[in-house]
Amino acid sequence: MFVRELALHDFRSWLRAEFTLTPGTTIFVGRNGFGKTNLLESLFYVATLRSHRVSSDGPLVRTGTDAARVRATVENDGRELTVDLTIPAQGANKATINTRPVRRTREVLGILRAVLFAPEDLALVRGEPGDRRRFLDELVAQLRPVAAGAKADYDRVLRQRSALLKNAGAALRRGGGQADSILSTLDAWDLQLADLGAQVTASRLAVVAQLAPFVTDAYASIAPHSRPARIAYRSAAGPEVDSDPGGESSVEQIREVLAARLVELRSKEIDRGMCLVGPHRDDLLLTLGDEPAKGFASHGESWSFALALRLGSVELLRADGVEPVIMLDDVFAELDVKRRQLLAEFTADADQLLITAAVAEDIPASVVGRRIGVGVLEQDDLRHSVVTADEAIGAETGAPAATGSPEPESAELGLPARESPEQEVDDD
Repeated sequence: MFVRELALHDFRSWLRAEFTLTPGTTIFVGRNGFGKTNLLESLFYVATLRSHRVSSDGPLVRTGTDAARVRATVENDGRELTVDLTIPAQGANKATINTRPVRRTREVLGILRAVLFAPEDLALVRGEPGDRRRFLDELVAQLRPVAAGAKADYDRVLRQRSALLKNAGAALRRGGGQADSILSTLDAWDLQLADLGAQVTASRLAVVAQLAPFVTDAYASIAPHSRPARIAYRSAAGPEVDSDPGGESSVEQIREVLAARLVELRSKEIDRGMCLVGPHRDDLLLTLGDEPAKGFASHGESWSFALALRLGSVELLRADGVEPVIMLDDVFAELDVKRRQLLAEFTADADQLLITAAVAEDIPASVVGRRIGVGVLEQDDLRHSVVTADEAIGAETGAPAATGSPEPESAELGLPARESPEQEVDDD
């Protein structure tokens, strides 16, 4: 699998840009803040419908414009599909596949499979449970695109039920009959939350069961003298869920556990105005030996574990029959020489490897391919990212040059030019 074309319009710091890419290695080099990370972020968004840097879509749209647009043509085993995403500053996204509008944006999931390594990955070990839940949900979306629909529906029901809990608490404090009316509707919401929550949890459990041995092996190869690394799912609903093997057959069992816990915790939920059980409260438990990695792992061990999670993800996608696009976002600068070399060796056989680096010297000499320079240009009070160079390093690639010119006629997105106010380039 590889991305053959990438086109951006008003995506973060990129006014307009087109890249014709090839299998093998492409390295984007530019100073911090010049917008090279935004390129990988756009592809990761195509793969997962999420940014690895922010939790909402608003920051993806260049300031002063109405919407961002990302178009990617993906080739997989001779089959070519083009995804075109429109990401508005406000409102729902729109998408087409080979120019055909799709009813739901999530229909694009699975077309591009990608694993992104980034400095933010350290949060997978040292950060909050939400970071690890997002990691799992990104994998689920790529392995089981249909399951992403259950997660979106669950989030919608969770928001509505949480609002109802707050209203119920306020009504009970005021007194009167309004509270009874609100409470009578909670049963229906409980059923929906338990049903969708069971689907989300079962999908996560199945992915964790598949991923676990790959992570253990990857960590052992990175840190052979460290304690063994393991991962396990931890549900807020209790160990009855944690021990479930996952999969479709387990949905009913998890639904029953969640439904019972919702009844048990209802009074506490009303008092606190929030839902206290469900996949939004779960975590991915990371352990080294007999201790949790968070709080006990050294800096080197934390980085090794974070790398192991990403390397394991690559192997899991490979085991599913697809070689994913691998993206390394300025990761080499964060690693010591040994881990740099291990990462370079692991990614050497990738169908397509996309790398960003602020300093080219951070990349091991064994990594060769095409190098694209990224800079910034100020024109008419507008500051945005541009391509500054395009050359082969170590071997001729024969790839056409990329274009990131500010001139509207140089882009071929078929979109009208527009006046834009002064814009600072997004952080890299």
